Amino acid sequence: MHESRPIIALDFPSFDDVKSFLALFPADEKLYVKIGMELYYAEGPEIVRYVKSLGHSVFLDLKLHDIPNTVKSAMRVLSNLGVDMTNVHAAGGVEMMKAAREGLGQGPKLIAVTQLTSTSEEQMKEDQNIQTSLVDSVLHYAKKAEEAGLDGVVCSACEVAVIKEATSDDFVCLTPGIRPAGASVGDQKRVMTPSQASAIGSSYIVVGRPITKAEDPVAAYKAIYGEWNA
Repeated sequence: MHESRPIIALDFPSFDDVKSFLALFPADEKLYVKIGMELYYAEGPEIVRYVKSLGHSVFLDLKLHDIPNTVKSAMRVLSNLGVDMTNVHAAGGVEMMKAAREGLGQGPKLIAVTQLTSTSEEQMKEDQNIQTSLVDSVLHYAKKAEEAGLDGVVCSACEVAVIKEATSDDFVCLTPGIRPAGASVGDQKRVMTPSQASAIGSSYIVVGRPITKAEDPVAAYKAIYGEWNA
């Protein structure tokens, strides 16, 4: 069963933008939000503490990738912030992923990035010199993440079914690149609607601009929430 709240990507440049956006929602509406690199590097840990103080859940999307010891220490810091979910690059390897799990502890969800949804198979072969298919690469990384004791992966909704088959039903598949029907695709190359992602078995979906740039973000969120939970 998937998490019933779509995750809203808070892709804003500043603290004030986040405050204004969150203030649009009723105080008792507890959201699940994603804080990414731009916002975290601009505002630091305070932004996580602020969002958590309002009672929202936080997916801190920093995609750690470094030597195991460094990643372990960084994860220990993030666990003290009370994040609900965070991630690493699966390309860092099993030892690094295990170290990340150790540093973060067992409470928060820890997932791994396989191949970014902006990466095409051609780019993967050319830039990373990985000469298998994109799906094979994603599957390989997913199995390594499971082996390392992680909760799941970030993946394209197109890959959810094969990943669940290769891992387990409760292995988390978090899918970005979700757009409601008729919305602009932007810079993502592999996209899907909320109802398609739900039907295919995504555990979490991440939605950014279709909510944050909407004329009425609350209405846009409710529509996507409805489509995701239908």
